[in-house]
Amino acid sequence: MSRVCILHVGGTIGMALTERGWVPAAGFVERFLTSIDSQPSLPEWELHRLEPLLDSANMRPRDWVRIAEEVASRYDAFDGFVVLHGTDTMAYTSSALSFLLAGLGKHVVLTGAQLSLANVRSDGREHLVTSILLATLPIPEVTLYFGQRLLRGNRAQKIHNRDFVAFASGNFPPLARIGVGIDIDSDLIRPAGDGLHTVDMVKEPEVIAIRVYPGIQEPLLRRMLAAPVDGVILETYGTGTFPSEDAGMIRAIAEAIDRGVVVVNCSQCHSGRVQQGLYGTGRALQDIGVISGHDMTPEAALTKLYCLLAADRPLDVVRRKMELDLAGEISPA
Repeated sequence: MSRVCILHVGGTIGMALTERGWVPAAGFVERFLTSIDSQPSLPEWELHRLEPLLDSANMRPRDWVRIAEEVASRYDAFDGFVVLHGTDTMAYTSSALSFLLAGLGKHVVLTGAQLSLANVRSDGREHLVTSILLATLPIPEVTLYFGQRLLRGNRAQKIHNRDFVAFASGNFPPLARIGVGIDIDSDLIRPAGDGLHTVDMVKEPEVIAIRVYPGIQEPLLRRMLAAPVDGVILETYGTGTFPSEDAGMIRAIAEAIDRGVVVVNCSQCHSGRVQQGLYGTGRALQDIGVISGHDMTPEAALTKLYCLLAADRPLDVVRRKMELDLAGEISPA
Protein backbone atom coordinates (compact mmCIF):
# COMPACT_ATOMS: atom_id res chain seq x y z
CA MET A 1 0.00 0.00 0.00
CA SER A 2 1.19 3.51 -0.83
CA ARG A 3 2.18 5.79 2.03
CA VAL A 4 1.46 9.53 2.05
CA CYS A 5 3.00 12.09 4.37
CA ILE A 6 0.69 14.98 5.27
CA LEU A 7 2.50 18.11 6.44
CA HIS A 8 0.15 20.49 8.24
CA VAL A 9 1.70 23.94 7.91
CA GLY A 10 -1.41 25.97 8.75
CA GLY A 11 -4.07 27.87 6.88
CA THR A 12 -7.85 28.19 7.00
CA ILE A 13 -8.40 24.45 6.55
CA GLY A 14 -7.36 23.87 10.17
CA MET A 15 -8.48 27.12 11.79
CA ALA A 16 -10.80 27.76 14.74
CA LEU A 17 -13.00 30.81 15.28
CA THR A 18 -11.86 32.91 18.25
CA GLU A 19 -12.48 36.41 19.59
CA ARG A 20 -9.71 37.57 17.24
CA GLY A 21 -11.20 35.88 14.19
CA TRP A 22 -10.07 32.66 12.54
CA VAL A 23 -6.65 31.43 13.75
CA PRO A 24 -4.69 28.21 13.20
CA ALA A 25 -5.47 25.49 15.74
CA ALA A 26 -4.53 21.87 16.28
CA GLY A 27 -7.18 19.19 16.23
CA PHE A 28 -9.54 19.80 13.30
CA VAL A 29 -7.34 18.14 10.69
CA GLU A 30 -6.56 15.22 13.02
CA ARG A 31 -10.23 14.60 13.81
CA PHE A 32 -11.25 14.67 10.16
CA LEU A 33 -8.48 12.29 9.14
CA THR A 34 -9.43 9.92 11.95
CA SER A 35 -13.06 9.93 10.74
CA ILE A 36 -12.05 8.71 7.25
CA ASP A 37 -9.24 6.41 8.34
CA SER A 38 -11.32 3.26 7.79
CA GLN A 39 -11.88 3.94 4.09
CA PRO A 40 -10.19 1.08 2.19
CA SER A 41 -9.71 3.21 -0.95
CA LEU A 42 -7.37 5.61 0.85
CA PRO A 43 -3.65 4.99 1.04
CA GLU A 44 -1.89 4.81 4.36
CA TRP A 45 -1.19 8.30 5.65
CA GLU A 46 0.81 9.91 8.42
CA LEU A 47 0.26 13.45 9.69
CA HIS A 48 3.07 15.74 10.84
CA ARG A 49 2.26 19.16 12.23
CA LEU A 50 4.85 21.88 11.60
CA GLU A 51 4.79 24.06 14.69
CA PRO A 52 3.92 26.81 14.95
CA LEU A 53 0.92 26.52 12.62
CA LEU A 54 0.75 29.66 10.50
CA ASP A 55 -1.81 31.83 8.84
CA SER A 56 -0.19 31.95 5.41
CA ALA A 57 -0.04 35.75 5.58
CA ASN A 58 2.79 35.15 8.07
CA MET A 59 4.79 32.86 5.77
CA ARG A 60 8.38 33.88 5.09
CA PRO A 61 11.15 32.41 2.89
CA ARG A 62 12.55 30.50 5.86
CA ASP A 63 9.21 28.64 5.99
CA TRP A 64 9.65 27.55 2.37
CA VAL A 65 12.98 26.08 3.43
CA ARG A 66 11.42 24.44 6.47
CA ILE A 67 8.81 22.67 4.33
CA ALA A 68 11.41 21.60 1.76
CA GLU A 69 13.58 20.15 4.52
CA GLU A 70 10.60 18.25 5.97
CA VAL A 71 9.91 16.69 2.57
CA ALA A 72 13.57 15.81 2.08
CA SER A 73 13.94 14.25 5.53
CA ARG A 74 10.98 11.91 4.90
CA TYR A 75 11.46 11.45 1.16
CA ASP A 76 12.52 7.81 1.22
CA ALA A 77 9.81 6.73 3.67
CA PHE A 78 6.79 7.94 1.67
CA ASP A 79 5.40 7.66 -1.85
CA GLY A 80 3.96 11.16 -1.95
CA PHE A 81 3.36 14.30 0.09
CA VAL A 82 0.44 16.61 0.88
CA VAL A 83 1.13 20.08 2.29
CA LEU A 84 -1.82 21.75 4.04
CA HIS A 85 -1.30 25.48 3.61
CA GLY A 86 -3.21 28.77 3.69
CA THR A 87 -4.48 30.09 0.38
CA ASP A 88 -3.18 33.66 0.58
CA THR A 89 0.45 32.77 -0.12
CA MET A 90 0.05 29.20 -1.37
CA ALA A 91 1.11 30.19 -4.91
CA TYR A 92 4.37 31.62 -3.52
CA THR A 93 5.11 28.48 -1.50
CA SER A 94 4.23 26.07 -4.30
CA SER A 95 6.46 28.07 -6.66
CA ALA A 96 9.34 28.20 -4.18
CA LEU A 97 9.15 24.46 -3.47
CA SER A 98 9.38 23.71 -7.19
CA PHE A 99 12.79 25.41 -7.19
CA LEU A 100 13.97 24.16 -3.79
CA LEU A 101 13.14 20.47 -4.40
CA ALA A 102 15.45 19.87 -7.34
CA GLY A 103 15.47 16.41 -8.93
CA LEU A 104 12.02 15.60 -7.55
CA GLY A 105 10.71 12.15 -8.38
CA LYS A 106 7.55 12.06 -6.27
CA HIS A 107 4.35 14.08 -6.08
CA VAL A 108 4.14 17.00 -3.64
CA VAL A 109 0.59 18.44 -3.53
CA LEU A 110 -0.31 21.71 -1.81
CA THR A 111 -3.92 22.24 -0.84
CA GLY A 112 -6.06 24.14 1.62
CA ALA A 113 -9.56 25.53 1.92
CA GLN A 114 -11.72 28.62 1.78
CA LEU A 115 -13.70 27.32 4.76
CA SER A 116 -12.29 25.60 7.84
CA LEU A 117 -12.93 21.90 8.45
CA ALA A 118 -14.91 23.20 11.44
CA ASN A 119 -17.50 24.50 8.96
CA VAL A 120 -20.09 21.98 7.79
CA ARG A 121 -19.71 23.34 4.20
CA SER A 122 -15.92 23.20 4.18
CA ASP A 123 -14.34 22.65 0.77
CA GLY A 124 -11.33 21.36 2.68
CA ARG A 125 -12.86 17.90 3.08
CA GLU A 126 -12.80 17.11 -0.64
CA HIS A 127 -9.48 18.90 -1.13
CA LEU A 128 -7.77 16.86 1.58
CA VAL A 129 -9.16 13.47 0.52
CA THR A 130 -8.47 14.04 -3.17
CA SER A 131 -4.96 15.39 -2.47
CA ILE A 132 -4.09 12.23 -0.52
CA LEU A 133 -5.14 10.16 -3.54
CA LEU A 134 -3.34 12.45 -6.00
CA ALA A 135 -0.12 12.28 -3.97
CA THR A 136 0.23 8.59 -4.85
CA LEU A 137 0.09 9.18 -8.61
CA PRO A 138 3.25 9.32 -10.77
CA ILE A 139 3.33 13.10 -11.07
CA PRO A 140 6.89 14.07 -10.06
CA GLU A 141 6.11 17.74 -9.55
CA VAL A 142 5.08 20.28 -6.96
CA THR A 143 1.41 20.93 -7.66
CA LEU A 144 -1.52 22.87 -6.21
CA TYR A 145 -4.93 21.21 -5.93
CA PHE A 146 -7.96 23.42 -5.52
CA GLY A 147 -11.47 23.63 -6.96
CA GLN A 148 -11.29 20.33 -8.86
CA ARG A 149 -8.15 21.31 -10.75
CA LEU A 150 -4.59 20.16 -10.28
CA LEU A 151 -2.28 23.01 -11.31
CA ARG A 152 1.48 23.10 -11.69
CA GLY A 153 2.62 24.80 -8.51
CA ASN A 154 4.72 27.49 -10.16
CA ARG A 155 1.94 28.37 -12.62
CA ALA A 156 -0.84 28.97 -10.11
CA GLN A 157 -2.19 32.29 -8.88
CA LYS A 158 -4.92 33.05 -6.38
CA ILE A 159 -7.74 34.78 -8.27
CA HIS A 160 -10.59 34.87 -5.74
CA ASN A 161 -11.01 35.18 -1.98
CA ARG A 162 -14.66 34.11 -1.80
CA ASP A 163 -15.21 31.60 -4.60
CA PHE A 164 -14.43 27.91 -4.10
CA VAL A 165 -12.52 28.05 -7.41
CA ALA A 166 -9.85 30.24 -5.88
CA PHE A 167 -6.85 29.47 -8.11
CA ALA A 168 -6.17 29.57 -11.83
CA SER A 169 -3.26 29.14 -14.19
CA GLY A 170 -3.34 31.74 -16.93
CA ASN A 171 -0.48 30.46 -19.05
CA PHE A 172 -0.59 26.69 -18.56
CA PRO A 173 -3.50 24.22 -18.58
CA PRO A 174 -4.35 22.10 -15.53
CA LEU A 175 -2.35 18.91 -15.16
CA ALA A 176 -5.56 17.14 -14.18
CA ARG A 177 -9.27 17.81 -13.81
CA ILE A 178 -11.11 16.04 -11.04
CA GLY A 179 -14.80 15.20 -11.09
CA VAL A 180 -16.32 11.76 -10.72
CA GLY A 181 -13.00 10.54 -12.09
CA ILE A 182 -9.46 11.89 -12.20
CA ASP A 183 -8.51 12.92 -15.74
CA ILE A 184 -4.78 13.51 -16.05
CA ASP A 185 -3.21 15.17 -19.08
CA SER A 186 -0.15 12.95 -19.16
CA ASP A 187 1.50 14.96 -21.95
CA LEU A 188 1.86 17.91 -19.57
CA ILE A 189 3.59 16.02 -16.74
CA ARG A 190 7.30 16.68 -16.37
CA PRO A 191 9.65 13.67 -16.26
CA ALA A 192 10.96 12.47 -12.92
CA GLY A 193 14.18 14.01 -11.69
CA ASP A 194 17.45 12.16 -11.17
CA GLY A 195 17.22 12.17 -7.38
CA LEU A 196 16.04 14.71 -4.84
CA HIS A 197 18.48 17.32 -3.61
CA THR A 198 17.41 20.49 -1.86
CA VAL A 199 18.88 23.82 -2.89
CA ASP A 200 21.08 25.33 -0.19
CA MET A 201 19.99 28.80 0.89
CA VAL A 202 23.16 30.29 2.29
CA LYS A 203 22.00 33.90 2.60
CA GLU A 204 18.82 35.97 2.82
CA PRO A 205 18.71 38.33 -0.17
CA GLU A 206 16.48 41.38 -0.37
CA VAL A 207 14.08 40.77 -3.26
CA ILE A 208 11.16 43.14 -3.83
CA ALA A 209 8.24 43.48 -6.23
CA ILE A 210 7.49 46.90 -7.74
CA ARG A 211 4.14 47.31 -9.43
CA VAL A 212 4.19 49.96 -12.15
CA TYR A 213 1.18 52.27 -12.15
CA PRO A 214 0.18 55.52 -13.84
CA GLY A 215 1.86 58.35 -11.94
CA ILE A 216 4.77 56.44 -10.39
CA GLN A 217 7.60 58.95 -9.93
CA GLU A 218 11.40 58.73 -10.17
CA PRO A 219 12.16 59.70 -6.52
CA LEU A 220 9.95 56.91 -5.16
CA LEU A 221 11.34 54.40 -7.66
CA ARG A 222 14.90 55.32 -6.67
CA ARG A 223 14.10 54.78 -2.99
CA MET A 224 12.64 51.35 -3.74
CA LEU A 225 15.71 50.39 -5.80
CA ALA A 226 18.20 51.58 -3.20
CA ALA A 227 20.55 49.32 -1.24
CA PRO A 228 20.28 46.76 0.26
CA VAL A 229 17.98 45.55 -2.56
CA ASP A 230 19.48 42.59 -4.48
CA GLY A 231 16.67 41.72 -6.86
CA VAL A 232 13.50 43.29 -8.28
CA ILE A 233 10.42 41.87 -9.97
CA LEU A 234 9.13 44.80 -12.04
CA GLU A 235 5.41 44.23 -12.65
CA THR A 236 4.80 46.13 -15.87
CA TYR A 237 1.87 46.65 -18.22
CA GLY A 238 0.70 44.32 -20.99
CA THR A 239 3.61 42.75 -22.86
CA GLY A 240 6.17 44.35 -20.57
CA THR A 241 5.75 48.05 -21.29
CA PHE A 242 6.95 50.82 -18.98
CA PRO A 243 6.58 54.64 -18.89
CA SER A 244 9.77 55.15 -20.88
CA GLU A 245 9.23 58.86 -21.57
CA ASP A 246 10.43 59.49 -18.02
CA ALA A 247 14.17 59.24 -18.69
CA GLY A 248 14.90 59.61 -14.98
CA MET A 249 13.09 56.39 -14.14
CA ILE A 250 14.89 54.50 -16.89
CA ARG A 251 18.20 55.89 -15.53
CA ALA A 252 17.27 54.83 -12.00
CA ILE A 253 16.73 51.24 -13.12
CA ALA A 254 19.91 51.25 -15.24
CA GLU A 255 21.97 52.51 -12.30
CA ALA A 256 20.56 49.79 -10.05
CA ILE A 257 21.46 47.13 -12.63
CA ASP A 258 24.98 48.57 -12.94
CA ARG A 259 25.56 48.13 -9.21
CA GLY A 260 24.43 44.48 -9.32
CA VAL A 261 20.66 44.50 -8.79
CA VAL A 262 18.90 41.83 -10.87
CA VAL A 263 15.73 43.29 -12.43
CA VAL A 264 13.13 40.99 -14.02
CA ASN A 265 10.21 42.20 -16.13
CA CYS A 266 6.88 40.42 -15.43
CA SER A 267 3.49 41.38 -16.81
CA GLN A 268 0.65 42.40 -14.51
CA CYS A 269 -1.68 40.41 -16.78
CA HIS A 270 -2.87 37.00 -15.58
CA SER A 271 -2.32 35.54 -19.07
CA GLY A 272 0.17 36.27 -21.84
CA ARG A 273 3.91 36.82 -21.93
CA VAL A 274 6.47 39.59 -21.79
CA GLN A 275 7.86 40.66 -25.20
CA GLN A 276 10.19 43.52 -24.37
CA GLY A 277 11.06 44.30 -28.00
CA LEU A 278 7.48 44.52 -29.24
CA TYR A 279 6.90 48.15 -28.19
CA GLY A 280 9.38 50.97 -27.72
CA THR A 281 8.21 51.31 -24.13
CA GLY A 282 9.35 47.76 -23.46
CA ARG A 283 12.48 47.97 -25.59
CA ALA A 284 13.73 50.74 -23.30
CA LEU A 285 13.94 48.20 -20.47
CA GLN A 286 15.59 45.58 -22.65
CA ASP A 287 18.25 48.07 -23.73
CA ILE A 288 19.39 48.73 -20.14
CA GLY A 289 19.61 45.04 -19.18
CA VAL A 290 16.24 44.25 -17.65
CA ILE A 291 15.61 40.50 -17.90
CA SER A 292 12.43 39.22 -19.51
CA GLY A 293 10.20 37.15 -17.24
CA HIS A 294 8.57 35.62 -20.34
CA ASP A 295 5.29 34.03 -19.14
CA MET A 296 6.23 33.45 -15.51
CA THR A 297 3.78 34.51 -12.84
CA PRO A 298 5.10 37.26 -10.58
CA GLU A 299 4.97 34.71 -7.72
CA ALA A 300 7.15 32.25 -9.63
CA ALA A 301 9.56 34.97 -10.75
CA LEU A 302 9.97 36.35 -7.23
CA THR A 303 10.55 32.99 -5.55
CA LYS A 304 12.86 31.82 -8.33
CA LEU A 305 14.96 34.97 -8.09
CA TYR A 306 15.03 34.70 -4.30
CA CYS A 307 16.20 31.07 -4.41
CA LEU A 308 18.92 31.77 -6.98
CA LEU A 309 20.26 34.76 -5.06
CA ALA A 310 19.98 32.90 -1.73
CA ALA A 311 22.14 30.11 -3.16
CA ASP A 312 24.84 32.77 -3.65
CA ARG A 313 25.24 32.09 -7.37
CA PRO A 314 27.34 34.53 -9.45
CA LEU A 315 25.18 37.31 -10.85
CA ASP A 316 25.76 36.29 -14.46
CA VAL A 317 24.51 32.79 -13.59
CA VAL A 318 21.46 34.21 -11.81
CA ARG A 319 20.59 36.39 -14.81
CA ARG A 320 21.02 33.49 -17.23
CA LYS A 321 18.98 31.03 -15.14
CA MET A 322 16.15 33.52 -14.69
CA GLU A 323 15.44 33.18 -18.42
CA LEU A 324 15.77 29.37 -18.43
CA ASP A 325 12.95 26.97 -17.64
CA LEU A 326 14.07 25.25 -14.44
CA ALA A 327 10.85 23.61 -13.19
CA GLY A 328 8.18 24.12 -15.82
CA GLU A 329 7.65 27.79 -14.95
CA ILE A 330 8.38 29.13 -18.47
CA SER A 331 6.76 28.07 -21.74
CA PRO A 332 8.72 27.95 -25.00
CA ALA A 333 8.27 31.13 -27.01
